[in-house]
Amino acid sequence: MIRPVAETPDTVTLSRPDYEALLDALEDARDVAAAIAAEARVASGDSEFLPAEMVARLCGGEHPLRVWRQHRGLSARALAAAAGMAPSYLAEIETGRKTGSIDVLKRLARALDVTLDDLVPPDSGAAEPRDSAAVHEST
Repeated sequence: MIRPVAETPDTVTLSRPDYEALLDALEDARDVAAAIAAEARVASGDSEFLPAEMVARLCGGEHPLRVWRQHRGLSARALAAAAGMAPSYLAEIETGRKTGSIDVLKRLARALDVTLDDLVPPDSGAAEPRDSAAVHEST
């Protein structure tokens, strides 16, 4: 139990161990709230959990476009058709030979039901993706 060392109408003084315990409790409460919010997003369909194998592929440097396409169970031809592009152009983006225009990446993101940030490789020099897959933009 946290006990004040001194107390006035405007301030409360705590010992260092009690102060640290209070900070730890606050951090734990925030973690629990974040987990509950993430589970609610998944339950509502606004987000999804990524399988460990997919995370390993993304962390291993595989192009996010290919990982998401295969995760969605789409062939390259099917995704290219859904995004209104040539399969050869999709292959060039997946292999890193081309980056793809913003318009093309938006169409791919829409077809895969992911954010544009989810398709940007981490080494592309772009800003770090936000809460990947947890935020779906209207593209």
